[in-house]
This record gives sequence, C-alpha cells and structure tokens, in this order.
Amino acid sequence: MIRLIASDLDGTLLLNDTQELLPGTVDLIRKLRRQGRIFVPASGRQHSNLKRLFYPEEDLYYVCENGALTMKGDAILQQHLIERKLGEEIIQAVLQQDGCEVLVSGVHTLYVQPKEPWFAVYLRDVVKNNVTEVEDLLSVEEPYMKISICQKDGIEKTEQMWRRRFEGKAVPMISGNIWLDLMPFGADKGDGIALIQDRLHITKEETMVFGDNFNDLAMFEKARYSFAMEKAHPDVKKACRYTTDMVEKILRDVLDGKYDEGGI
Repeated sequence: MIRLIASDLDGTLLLNDTQELLPGTVDLIRKLRRQGRIFVPASGRQHSNLKRLFYPEEDLYYVCENGALTMKGDAILQQHLIERKLGEEIIQAVLQQDGCEVLVSGVHTLYVQPKEPWFAVYLRDVVKNNVTEVEDLLSVEEPYMKISICQKDGIEKTEQMWRRRFEGKAVPMISGNIWLDLMPFGADKGDGIALIQDRLHITKEETMVFGDNFNDLAMFEKARYSFAMEKAHPDVKKACRYTTDMVEKILRDVLDGKYDEGGI
C-alpha cells in the first residue's frame, strides 16, 4: 500500500506559474487521507504559505524551505540552521552584487532588504508569503535557516560564481529559474521525508514522490514510486522511475488502489 505521498509545489502541483491549486486537488488529498495515506507538501516555500495553499486540510506534515524545516501542523519536528557568521557573509555578498536580491528564511516569515520594490511585492502579493521588510538584514535576530539568492533575469547568470564562492561552506540548490538557495549541510527534502518515514514506520516501497527540479533529487531517493514532471530537466527525469504531466492523475490512480495492487 502507498502510505506516504510527497509532492513538490512550483512546477509540479502548481503548473505554469500558477499560485493556486487546481479546483478539487485539496478534496482529492482529503480522500487519500481518509484511506489512511499521509500527504506531504515538500517545497522550498515557507510553512505559512503551504498552510494557506492546502487549507482547510489541517495537521499535515510539511517539508518546508527545501528541507531546512520539517513540521507537523504548527509543531517543529526538525530545523537546520546556517551558522551566523557564514549567513552574514552570504547576505553581504548578495547585497553587493548588482542584479541580485537576497532573502533570509525564518520559521514564520521571510526577511528581505529589497534593492528594488518589485522583490517584496512579488514575494508578498504574488507568491503570498509572509514577508518582513527590514532596513538591515544583518539586524535580524532570528537564526538563519535558508538564504536565497534571486536574479530576476535568470540565476544561471551568476550560479557558478555563487557555487565557487561558497563551496564547502553551504549547499547550493537550484529551486527555480530565478532562485538559488544556500542550504545548511544535511538539509534537503530527502532528509525531511526520511524523518517522516522513520516517525511513522513507513518504508521506501510504501512511498511515492513528485518533483520537477534538482532540489527534488534527494527526495526521489526515498521513494519506490518517484515521478518527474514531463517538462522537467532531462537529468531530473533520469533520476526517476516514472514521469507524468499532472500529479492529480496519479493521485486518482492511488485513490483507486492501482498502486496497492503492484502498480506499474
């Protein structure tokens, strides 16, 4: 039986840059949960954002911030942190780099010191995050979990520079066309899924995951049924057993018991 289903959001459950789940998706998840299955949003997004997306479903497990934070409802199960001095070094470097914006993830809000107004507007009004604008990011007292670099015209322009600069200090993780996350060592979506599997005594063979980008690779390793989206990068698809153009199609198959009978 498929007991654990985890899905990425952007580019996976949220297609074509949409910011809302398809009508009926939450109801589909509710029916799967009634069958005794666990559904886990696994995303680079913040916890508050994920809770809003899946409302009114309550008390879900969440793998947030690309695995830097794992939650059960509103309770923190695991949190990875970036050492303060390193975080300050990253923040200062991005603030000095033309064309790049930086955000610092806290548990309940994102902290930003925008160079351009569009950045905070995008995070708050388009993506629907909790956002706190500050005059000086270095004055933020909350511990750093994840520090993200945003380049509006494409992160590929500076990706390799950031990788070289912080090699051996933090884990760089592409999470979208304009985003590079710098993560604490040991923090990824696979780590969050493994924590939930251990907590609930769920095996790899009882697990199904969906994703579309390189930040999903660690999660794929934790599941017998790993699905990449058809529009994913070829290297991402190579890491999966299956592909799909829509997560909901596979979820309906699970609801009907297809994979409980041996699947494909």
